[in-house]
Amino acid sequence: MRALAILGGTFDPVHLGHLRVAWEAATALDAELDLMPASVPPHRPQPVASTAQRVAILEAALRGQSRIGLDLRELARSGPSWTIDTLIELRGEIGPRRPLVLLVGADAWAGLAGWHRWRELFDHAHIGVLTRGGVQAVEPEALAVEVAPRRTTDRAAIAAAPAGCVIDIAVSALEISATRIRALLAAGEEPRWLVPDALLADPALLAPYRRVEG
Repeated sequence: MRALAILGGTFDPVHLGHLRVAWEAATALDAELDLMPASVPPHRPQPVASTAQRVAILEAALRGQSRIGLDLRELARSGPSWTIDTLIELRGEIGPRRPLVLLVGADAWAGLAGWHRWRELFDHAHIGVLTRGGVQAVEPEALAVEVAPRRTTDRAAIAAAPAGCVIDIAVSALEISATRIRALLAAGEEPRWLVPDALLADPALLAPYRRVEG
């Protein structure tokens, strides 16, 4: 049964780094993959663009391909976007047998032990740790002890079980940040080669990040 992978984030705005990582992870796992924008991220500042604006940006960025999809469930939920709630909801929809993979970057992985009900995540999904440049993510002791018996290097182990494993996924080290893109736009500069061309083709899509002249 083909795995379903999810990659969350604020995507404020989505950029080529996000999309390339998602593409490579989906390929490495031979999985369906959905980007899942967060509504109220509990561990970081709130998005600059509105919910509707971020959805429009994501839809434009994903147009013309079928490997990466979009899951908007967290945007419809009130309150903080707790990952455990999302995984429980997804598990109820896809059933108890289908592999589900939560994708996290190295920074998020290092802080996983601070997440809400973090040990329960393994009951509902595998975790794919996105490693750039082949560098293994840092693991605090509490996390290392928990994941040691769960770690695998075998994609077949992910496909053979619905949840519970941890696998490192090597992805391209593209040093692109949404913070930098917002700064460029605020300064009146064009973030070409950092975001999909579709976002540059429609000036309205990136308008939330441009400085408003008073």
